[in-house]
Amino acid sequence: MNEVHIRTQGRAGRITLTRPEALNALSYEMSLAILDALDSWADDDGVALVILDAEGGLAFCAGGDLARIHADATGNKGRETVEFWRHEYELNDRIATYRKPVVVFMQGFVMGGGVGLAGHASHRIAGETTQIAMPECTIGLIPDVGGSFLLSRAPGRMGEFLGLTGARMGAADALRAGFADLHIPQAQWATLKSDLCETGSTDGLADKATTAMDGPLATAQAMIDRAFSADDVPAIAAALETEEGAVAEAARKALGRNSPLAMHTSLRVIRRARAFGTVRQAIALEFRAAARSLLEGDFVEGIRAQIIDKDRSPRWRHASLHAVKEADVDAMLRPFDDRTQDFEEIPQ
Repeated sequence: MNEVHIRTQGRAGRITLTRPEALNALSYEMSLAILDALDSWADDDGVALVILDAEGGLAFCAGGDLARIHADATGNKGRETVEFWRHEYELNDRIATYRKPVVVFMQGFVMGGGVGLAGHASHRIAGETTQIAMPECTIGLIPDVGGSFLLSRAPGRMGEFLGLTGARMGAADALRAGFADLHIPQAQWATLKSDLCETGSTDGLADKATTAMDGPLATAQAMIDRAFSADDVPAIAAALETEEGAVAEAARKALGRNSPLAMHTSLRVIRRARAFGTVRQAIALEFRAAARSLLEGDFVEGIRAQIIDKDRSPRWRHASLHAVKEADVDAMLRPFDDRTQDFEEIPQ
């Protein structure tokens, strides 16, 4: 297919996203193709490792195809999107549990579904242009694709901060937050890929790494821990009012414009994910919240405001952070009536 180039090269399985004009947005068909490739290489002795990269300089993968999701939600009651998520989430789990090394090269934007592809790989390489984020709350969704698991493992309360605000991370902050493993200058990537194909070994990767310039989140860690340890989203917003600095100011603005329901639900999901032992357990809870965000929450309205009409004036279901009740969040995370619709049972 012309959206992803799958082949073997030397001792490597190669997966390259080829939609640079769409910021390599992940489609249903791409997810299926990548899943099939990983399955076919799992027991192939000729494939020692997998290289996952993307064409174009702007993005590794900026997320899912939101316009297609909006059309499906408004014209088909979201049936295709929910089925897409089933396969996408299976892919995220497959990468997280793959028995062979998966080396991913993350240039430019790595957001949403891009984090699902890259964030669970065994060797995550960032460069000078890397910008990683989970901005789902800005469009009425929750951090999914296993993102809540990654966020729950970030130091201190960094996970709550990143999940609720959608703040972007350069290489240094991504390394600090646990979304990347190595910073390697992008000028070296082509040679590095050739070496991986030839040797089939990740030995020596760390020797190529350099120190990334400090990011803004390192110096803001203490503030983030103070504010985002509060019990709920309104309390976090109140705590931010007494904090100073550019990071705190940006966080205040984000909490004032993002979906109140999505932020409340995201906070619950991220904090529950801290008790989970696997990515799959987090994905199971995310699946409930994502499906209900599409069918009953703010997701469709968020896409309309940001992508379709571009008026940047979403009409969220709740007028303020205080308007969201615990029962509203409970409803977003309740099991489906038909148990077969659940991705998997979720530990309590």
